[in-house]
Amino acid sequence: MTVDLVSLTIIMLVAVLCPVIVQLVPGKPVPQTVLLLLAGALLGPHMFGVIQVSESVQLLSELGLAFLFLLAGYEIDPKQLGGHQGRVGLATWAATFVLAFAVITFVPYFKRHDMTGMAAVITLTTTALGTLMPILKERGLEGTPVGNAVVAYGTWGELCPVLMMAVLLSTRSQWQTFLTLAVFAVICAIAALVPAKARKAGNRFYRLVTKHSNISEQVLMRLTVLLLITLVTVSAIFDLDVVLGAFAAGFILRYVIPEGSQTLETRLDGISYGFFIPIFFVVSGAAIDLKAVGGNPGLLIVFIVVLMLIRAVPVYIAMSLDRKANPMSSHHRVTVAVYCATALPLIVAVTTVAVKAGTMQQMTASTLVAAGAVTVFLMPLLAGLTYRVADVHPVTAIGEIAHDPHDYRQILHEHIEMAHLLRHAERMDVFVARMDTLPPAASAADAKLRAELVQRAERERDRCLRELGIDPVTAREYREDTVKRWRQAASKRAGGAASAGGTGGSAAGDAGAGDAGAGDAGASGGAA
Repeated sequence: MTVDLVSLTIIMLVAVLCPVIVQLVPGKPVPQTVLLLLAGALLGPHMFGVIQVSESVQLLSELGLAFLFLLAGYEIDPKQLGGHQGRVGLATWAATFVLAFAVITFVPYFKRHDMTGMAAVITLTTTALGTLMPILKERGLEGTPVGNAVVAYGTWGELCPVLMMAVLLSTRSQWQTFLTLAVFAVICAIAALVPAKARKAGNRFYRLVTKHSNISEQVLMRLTVLLLITLVTVSAIFDLDVVLGAFAAGFILRYVIPEGSQTLETRLDGISYGFFIPIFFVVSGAAIDLKAVGGNPGLLIVFIVVLMLIRAVPVYIAMSLDRKANPMSSHHRVTVAVYCATALPLIVAVTTVAVKAGTMQQMTASTLVAAGAVTVFLMPLLAGLTYRVADVHPVTAIGEIAHDPHDYRQILHEHIEMAHLLRHAERMDVFVARMDTLPPAASAADAKLRAELVQRAERERDRCLRELGIDPVTAREYREDTVKRWRQAASKRAGGAASAGGTGGSAAGDAGAGDAGAGDAGASGGAA
């Protein structure tokens, strides 16, 4: 017990120091997740041995992984899965899986380095959406066209590998695996339908939960943790990975509360990122053998390069071919593709299963986990650079400098200022759109306050546009015209589906229209 408490104390000290160090570095280029992993690797049993990963600490780490995927599942909007962009995301992941299978099967290099079988294939198809969501929020990309595209493609990059783990890495026979998954799906359906029906009926228990959700009883929060622990336990009983149960719990929670709950989300973030998730990353880092990684740097580099080719390139190609639904610049498409090549938690889960099954050596697993940690640092850094470059309009800037090279400083300054103003105007648009989606105000004073906030945001957006030399009225007309064209296109796409009773196309069109509205300021600036 004493050793466990000492290890836990050191882990929490690391968890406190890492975000402080991140804040001290200008521009915050290194996510704290990377520092947590690095600290775990240095203090773990393979290096200084300060942290001992006992069964108690490992249990807390497993709960951290569960909370990470609970939040990832909760972030997924079921409408996006069935929408146009969601269907394209699924097809893109399928292409990624085929490419990964071909590379692992036919490239001799991977066989020589112990990367064989389905575990290696799955590691090349993942997107760490749960890890990306805090980064997207921190960078103000949540709700923007770029952020929505990352979520649409990243959702399948996290959901499909979880399902593939359950199906392809199982030690049971095929029919037993599918029977187990079917029983698990039934349990998840019951766990989702019972509270949803209770909420819709507004029965006494639901009113009790709602009434006591903001005081010391914390009934809603406790029910959420009960749902998570129950499904994780069921996963363990059925010999499935805890990731599947945790992901299902988050998905069920979003189904029961489709509009979300600010109070619940705040408390979930607090208990998850405040305690459990840092433990998971530090303990995952402790499993990395830095000496083994240093002895095989080629595999680490090759894995990252192949991951970008297999995961990022298909996303970019899909977005380029689907330009009508994704009218983004090439730089923004590169940004989305690079973000989708971020992979870590599932690599940890897959390699752990493979090592336990004896299909992968610990040395190889350490290298792949280290490569996943590098992607958490490298991919958001590259994506941030491409996102900033897109708003600066580099091609136009180069042309202007070539025409008048003596004023290159002034030209660069003007383009950078324009990028800042466009980003600010886009944030104002996103704020206005989010205010429109909030539930009805509880009082007249609350409604008045919301209206004032929206008016201030609209005035600030118009000011930014005027500084760019863009008439706000013209920009608004452009926005309305864009939304109209989106809805017309959606109606045409939905025509065939409507005759068959489907409504997925119109939902996709509405989602696309929302994206167009959120990003109109940037589009207007680019057109100007």
